Amino acid sequence: MNEEVDIVLEMTRDNMQAAIDHLDKELVHIRAGKATPRMLDSVMVEYYGAMTPLNQVSSISTPDAKTIAIQPWEKQMIAVIEKAILNANLGFNPDNNGEIIRIFIPPLTEERRKTLVREVNKEGEAAKVSVRSSRKEANDQLKKMLKDGLSEDEEKIAVEIVQKYTDEFTKKVDELVEKKNSEIMTI
Repeated sequence: MNEEVDIVLEMTRDNMQAAIDHLDKELVHIRAGKATPRMLDSVMVEYYGAMTPLNQVSSISTPDAKTIAIQPWEKQMIAVIEKAILNANLGFNPDNNGEIIRIFIPPLTEERRKTLVREVNKEGEAAKVSVRSSRKEANDQLKKMLKDGLSEDEEKIAVEIVQKYTDEFTKKVDELVEKKNSEIMTI
């Protein structure tokens, strides 16, 4: 197959994978009632004048399904970490005993679960739109290449491959959304 076509196909696949990666990252931040250290991935703390990810100044663990424990490597960081968690607007109330910070994840109400499912579905739909947008860009490039001398057979094969990618990544989006929704609705 034409080298330019291969580049278009590779870019399309990369863009679609980026949509999946983004969705995965967004779904981590939607709390399903079960504690996970990844819930704090977005928390940045000031450490010797530089904004640093929380996991680089402490160890983060989940002693049980409802608790996240944060053990700072330096004791003077406890107040800074606590403030950073509050400022991150994650809806957590950190509890600090002077040595370790604990975050208790409250159980979700039925209403909150339904709201979270709607949020997950919205993120899933945004990922699908991104995948379809990548398909449209690829097909537009292939049509332009057809006008510039690409054979119709090659263009047709490439369009079919792009559609295969679209189906594959749309299915991945559906699987991620379904998994997160069942996680949220499981009490």
